[in-house]
Amino acid sequence: MEIQAETPAKKPKRLTSVVWNHFERVRKADACYAVCVHCQKKLSGSSNSGTTHLRNHLMRCLKRSNFDVSQILAAKRKRKDDTVSIANVNYEDIQRKEDNPIPIAYKFDQEPKMEETVNLGSVKFDQERSRFDLARMIMLHDYPPTMVEHVGFKIFVKNLQPMFEVITTSVIESDCLTIYSKERQKVFEILRNLPGRISVSAGMWWSPENTEYVSLTANYIDDQWKLQKKILNFLTLESSQTEDSLSDLIIKCLIDWEVDRKLFSLTLDDFSSYNHIKEWFSQNRPVLKNGELFDIRCSSHLIKSLMKDTMESLKPMTEKIRESIRYVKSAMSIQEKFNEFGQQASVNASKSLFLDNSIRWNSTYFMLESTIEHRGAFYLLQEHDQNYTMFLSDQEWNWVVSVTSLMKLLVEVTLVFSQSNYPTANIYFPEICDVHIQLIDYCKSADDFIRSLAEKMKGKFNKYWGKCGSALAIPAILDPRFKMKLVEYYYKQIYDSDAPDRIREVSEGVRELFNEYSSEPGSGDTESTQSNGLVGTGNVVRDRLRGFDKFLNETGNQQSGVSDLDKYLEEPVFPRNHDFNILNWWKVHTPRYPILSMMARDILGIPVSTLTPELAFHSGGRVVDHHLRMVDPDIRQALICGQDWLKMEPEDTNTSSLAVVPLAVELT
Repeated sequence: MEIQAETPAKKPKRLTSVVWNHFERVRKADACYAVCVHCQKKLSGSSNSGTTHLRNHLMRCLKRSNFDVSQILAAKRKRKDDTVSIANVNYEDIQRKEDNPIPIAYKFDQEPKMEETVNLGSVKFDQERSRFDLARMIMLHDYPPTMVEHVGFKIFVKNLQPMFEVITTSVIESDCLTIYSKERQKVFEILRNLPGRISVSAGMWWSPENTEYVSLTANYIDDQWKLQKKILNFLTLESSQTEDSLSDLIIKCLIDWEVDRKLFSLTLDDFSSYNHIKEWFSQNRPVLKNGELFDIRCSSHLIKSLMKDTMESLKPMTEKIRESIRYVKSAMSIQEKFNEFGQQASVNASKSLFLDNSIRWNSTYFMLESTIEHRGAFYLLQEHDQNYTMFLSDQEWNWVVSVTSLMKLLVEVTLVFSQSNYPTANIYFPEICDVHIQLIDYCKSADDFIRSLAEKMKGKFNKYWGKCGSALAIPAILDPRFKMKLVEYYYKQIYDSDAPDRIREVSEGVRELFNEYSSEPGSGDTESTQSNGLVGTGNVVRDRLRGFDKFLNETGNQQSGVSDLDKYLEEPVFPRNHDFNILNWWKVHTPRYPILSMMARDILGIPVSTLTPELAFHSGGRVVDHHLRMVDPDIRQALICGQDWLKMEPEDTNTSSLAVVPLAVELT
């Protein structure tokens, strides 16, 4: 029967529930119906039926349109009572300027709330839980906190859950700080109970407004032999901040986290001098091997710096190549002619010509590589086309070929560094040695241009190698596929006749470090052995049998005559394979090498590179997003650290693994 033929109920009772915005109440004979305005379905509309079945229908109605999407909230919520005054405007007005809105009157009839929990159908709505879910979402997905005041977000939330009280930016920021505080305590307990030491990396960040930031990240291998990292701080630097004051700030942060006594190394981006940090720790905290492994510099920044030198040296030739490619692609006739020249010159190019991306330095290498393959075609184009004037001379072509060969190695090395989000320290030594050997060869070039470039790069490299050479070699020795053999292999090529002395220095350094671990068995933290189940008072833990551990180790070595290190080095190297997992190997072999495994845990966790895979080939630095630059420093730190900590909670990223709080379902 057509709805139009039905007569409206006479003198209907005043409908107070918001659900009646979606239904029309009609009467037929003695029966009263509620007709859905979206799908025209008739349901019971008597006053004794209530509204639960109407709400349930709305949740399932497939034809439900955005009936109230055309209404938006325009008034801000007052802080003193945390309530929202609702002024609704047409959705088309969103495109108008915010300073000139035109409100449309629309009544929002809401049912009264009962004890702060509203029964919506068969589900209990919890305002506070929803608020913190929203704050976690903002932190986890890097959304701007101001999104809670965006018109579109308010419309979406009101249609999804009309009972949700829209909040202000200041409230959501406060919620983010609450979550940050709780998550920080969790991370604090994790770091406090670690079985080994912690290595910290410090990374520089920038903003277009020339503001500088420093992030501190803890890197460690946990009790399951998994490489982990967690951001500790994100600091905003003052323009007047000196190097010493920055060092003091970093030291204070490490003390606040109580990782200062567990600190194994500190990795920095560049070659700026932070000797104040190293000196402070040498005087106030235990450092191994006289601090030789404490001060580490980022290997990826070294490679980027070397790559910058190569690109700068080829700049005139690179500009000619870009103009040549633009000329070839400027017209179809020129492109066809160029292809014909390629066939005549027997060019068998695997890549077509393309222009590079100026902010991705590896794309410049690929552009040069593809251009070299078409070198014969460019020669013929130069001979037969008088309009082509941006050609390279024979000497320039030779320079491009020679330097591109070096660039190829730098690209390949960076790919190795960026192959994983959590690379262990053992992978860097062979890659850096390959760069070292090639620079030595280029320094012997008879060409003044190539030799001058190589010597400039070698100067930077020597500065890095002198500071970090041991920190690269020792992790490689702790790789059972290499041991001392890899050091011997590379040092003979690098040092020639001086190789035996250099190899001996590395061998003695490893033994010196092992002896330090042997004198303090059981834990990397000499003051906290709570992970071993020892009982203590406060932060001071007493281990009455620590002396026995030392006695057992010394007498055991005397009886066997072979230490962990000797036994490890004397055994054959493990076969090389691509799916080898060094952390799993040490986890399995911990009972066989109890002391050496503690040493391996700390050393393999050193962050030799501080750059993420996304930034490895980027010519610029790390830039803070706009919405993070607009908030207070405390909020900025809470959002950045909170995102990192929340992401670490599930072991995988599948939706099913997310820890979702179940809804409180009311049984009917």
